[in-house]
Amino acid sequence: MQLPKFTIQLPEWVAEYIDHAPKIFPGIEDRMDFVIELSRKNIDHQTGGPFGAAVFDADGRLIAPGINMVTTANCSILHAEMVAIALAQKVLGRFDISDGGKFDFALFATTEPCAMCFGAIPWSGVRRLVCGARKEDAQAIGFDEGPKLENWTAALLDRGIDVIQDVRRERATAVLNDYVKYGGRIYNPGGKI
Repeated sequence: MQLPKFTIQLPEWVAEYIDHAPKIFPGIEDRMDFVIELSRKNIDHQTGGPFGAAVFDADGRLIAPGINMVTTANCSILHAEMVAIALAQKVLGRFDISDGGKFDFALFATTEPCAMCFGAIPWSGVRRLVCGARKEDAQAIGFDEGPKLENWTAALLDRGIDVIQDVRRERATAVLNDYVKYGGRIYNPGGKI
């Protein structure tokens, strides 16, 4: 049996967007603006769902971007956060991007993590999670975010991961609403495919 290869290949427009971005994003709003624009461009280019993410170092340098590629790659695990984490691990050459706590990395996501992404965050090595829109904003347009601990932010904090919510929430939610407005596919609505 010939086993298939699996490669995460971001669309060309992502490289073009990064080439024109600053080398350092000084504040959390700047970093969130970057990932919100990734999510907007993702729907504009019709290359996936309305979600963006990125891993940044403590100084605000972009380590790896992520966009939602579920429908275009036919792979349910290719959420923006998962893509950003996987690419950061490849860029840095280690599965624990903090290298045992030696380095401080943050994951920025346009929407708080679904159940799957929440589960991956503690094992990734990020020390901070910064979110734009909330679970209820994604659910309001029809996405099923899956079962997650009620006190998920406290659970991450217990593992040494700070969580900051509602950064540019209105802007992040606007992208979600535009996705539906322009006919974007809501995959796995209400837990059904």
